[in-house]
Amino acid sequence: MERIKLAIEKAKAAESDSSRSDAPRLRDSSDSGVSGGDHKAAVRREVAGDDLGSMQYSKTAVVSLDAIHLERHRIIAHQKSHPDSWAFDVLRTQVLQKMDENGWRTLAITSPSVESGKTVVSINLAISIAQLTNRTALLVDFDLRRPSVARSLGLNRSLSLNDLLSERVDMDEVLVNPGIERFVVLPTNQPVTGASEVLSSSRVGNLIGDLRERYADRIVIFDLPPVLAADDVMTVLPRIDCVLMVVGSGMSTQSEVEEAMNRLSKANLLGVVLNKDEAQVQNAYY
Repeated sequence: MERIKLAIEKAKAAESDSSRSDAPRLRDSSDSGVSGGDHKAAVRREVAGDDLGSMQYSKTAVVSLDAIHLERHRIIAHQKSHPDSWAFDVLRTQVLQKMDENGWRTLAITSPSVESGKTVVSINLAISIAQLTNRTALLVDFDLRRPSVARSLGLNRSLSLNDLLSERVDMDEVLVNPGIERFVVLPTNQPVTGASEVLSSSRVGNLIGDLRERYADRIVIFDLPPVLAADDVMTVLPRIDCVLMVVGSGMSTQSEVEEAMNRLSKANLLGVVLNKDEAQVQNAYY
């Protein structure tokens, strides 16, 4: 764990912008008690961007999420009473401030290696952003080799990004609102053959552009595969405004973190999130 911390500090020190060094440390909340028995997602209407008059796709399906399933997969940003939810709100503010300064609206989230918790961070951050009344959040599962957003949320939809890429359906048929206002998900159900080639295709490029430009209040978050797993991340990053890297304590070695940072050197790196840290981090105010 100490090696990871040292590597992260080295990576942050190398960034010219000092604001990139203060990303919050996120604990793995798998041992935390998650209340929320009343969270069965009662939203049953189409989602609209507050005060901006931007209607979402007319056919967006609205589903209910299971509170127990969310707790099991450490999705907690929707519960303001949860002791760890504040960390995602802090991360949200830091990320949005930097993105707004540069006019960025698309964010990639990746990690050096597997099991770092990047999908958990992606989902919780997207939910936290959607809780702002002047924002909407769209989460896209671009980990085409090992998609897991739908599984983590407990979404069971027959249509997904797979069908969109094969041109069998339109966009509005694959988007889903998981019962949380201003939050929309574009899931991927099955691994995609030739993931790197697909991500570099003009169809994906047009998709990213459409998702980015359709609504001015929207932040689009792309859950990408680990940087070191293949060349997928390097292939698609030039099309995405900025990137956040999640490092799981004990999941990556110092050399892996350094190599991941090297591969992200040409991207707009917002910062590094240390996830699954054993140190106790508490918000004393609450």
